[in-house]
Amino acid sequence: MPNETLLHDSISRSIIGAFYEVYNALGFGFLEHVYVSALDNELRERGHAVSREFGVNVLYKNRVIAVQRLDMVVDDRVVVEIKSSRTLPEMAARQVYNYLRASRLELGLLLHFGPKASFFRLISSNR
Repeated sequence: MPNETLLHDSISRSIIGAFYEVYNALGFGFLEHVYVSALDNELRERGHAVSREFGVNVLYKNRVIAVQRLDMVVDDRVVVEIKSSRTLPEMAARQVYNYLRASRLELGLLLHFGPKASFFRLISSNR
């Protein structure tokens, strides 16, 4: 079996490390915008370019039919969606997948600041 590297491996490892750094400092219980702000600060300290509330157009027959607001895009390569609910909503992964399709980016990280920290990598080949 060949040794395959993960898509945007070093960026995603840094984001996940920053996620745990924030979670370990703040724990569970804050509203989503608190975690977004803390993660934004942590990622910038690690040298990443961060875009927040990043708008992407959803097209249908070459017409804009909706604009989706992504929590965060890191280094113009990775979509980051943050949830802070007690349980992760069923639609959260689908939401990230839709963001990937609309943005034409291929890697999304769903970060759950729940009672137990967890993350999910989602990939959409948009080629």
